[in-house]
Amino acid sequence: MADGPLRGVRILDLTHVWAGPLGTRILADLGAEMVKIEAPYGRGPQKAVYTPIGGWIGGEAGDEPWNSNAIFVKLARNSRSVCINLKSEAGRDTLLKLVQVADVIIENFSARAMPSLGLDYETLKSTNPRIIYVTMPGYGSYGPYRDWVAFGPSVEPMSGLTNVTGYSKEQPFNTAMALMDPIEAVSLTAAVVTALRQKERTNKGARVEMSLHEAGVSYSGPWLIEHQLGGNIEPIGNRHPQMAPHGVYPCRGEDEWIAVACRNDAEWASLCASIGSGLDPGANLEQRRGDHEAIDAVIATWTRSRLKTQAAEELQAAGVSAGAVNTTPDMTADPQVRHRGFFVPLEAFDTPMPGSPIKLNGASSNDWTPCPKLGADNAGILREWLDYPDAEIGKLEQNGVLLNKPPT
Repeated sequence: MADGPLRGVRILDLTHVWAGPLGTRILADLGAEMVKIEAPYGRGPQKAVYTPIGGWIGGEAGDEPWNSNAIFVKLARNSRSVCINLKSEAGRDTLLKLVQVADVIIENFSARAMPSLGLDYETLKSTNPRIIYVTMPGYGSYGPYRDWVAFGPSVEPMSGLTNVTGYSKEQPFNTAMALMDPIEAVSLTAAVVTALRQKERTNKGARVEMSLHEAGVSYSGPWLIEHQLGGNIEPIGNRHPQMAPHGVYPCRGEDEWIAVACRNDAEWASLCASIGSGLDPGANLEQRRGDHEAIDAVIATWTRSRLKTQAAEELQAAGVSAGAVNTTPDMTADPQVRHRGFFVPLEAFDTPMPGSPIKLNGASSNDWTPCPKLGADNAGILREWLDYPDAEIGKLEQNGVLLNKPPT
């Protein structure tokens, strides 16, 4: 497994989709021994009857399409895979035995899923009183929305964030990026590390509950406060309530853009000196906000004559906050990103995968391992963690409790 500060921490990962797997990937990158407890169909069916959302790693389904699901592969490095049919009594019993020797178990099913499998917190706690159980139902385990189906793009508007994204009150925008998921993923990592620290102090486990909904609500704080203070809350697009000019401007080429933000009067004066178009370098913030449209037109005339990278370099050299609006190909080719080695060609076909934004002594991508195949570690984990003999493992395989490919 990857080395790092969490080495030696055993985590059972039952998560799926994005929020849970992204959080567990971060923990695995930091050295946790991450064992993915996978459902037989968790990666997709045995035959490629449809193309998954992120497509296939390498562009084609291949002979084992369930192992080529690009989104899954991206989120499952530095982990090991045990594929168990938890709907069978033997599968459930096997998981409970793994819980006995684990430190953490994480799932993001609906509020009723784990109890229906007989794997609620009280059952897990009776098996291992020191277990840290993290549950991540969409709306939490109680309340009027407890049983509602939760999906990032539908939860986001309920969080209040959609109320402030977009360009007018008449046209609020949903980001369509399931923004709640990565927000909750980062919160998950903090929750697990906090619970582990508490366990060191108390020698007791804990039940940790998070919800996709509240992950988004937690990011709405500034607007909630503004509303309480009597402020006017409305979408303002690329504008900023305390900076002007502030926006995204067209550059030379088709659909090429640059973001520019003047944080203070000094940056405004530098911007005026850089573009030299008769703008008043002495205009204060209120004046600039009042003339925002006219200022935007002057800036856009200047940016259209330049490549976005050229414009960004000129403005940054003058001390103005600016950056090119990168597409995905731009981002992977960005000289700053490449210099720091953020994208890691760890998986098949040398596909560049996002690395870790955490730079930490003693933790690097040098010892990372690619996404395991489904059920690749069935026997290994049961031997190492539970001392299962080969005959017992073989019996579980024969009875369809352990699998290494989706059923037909």
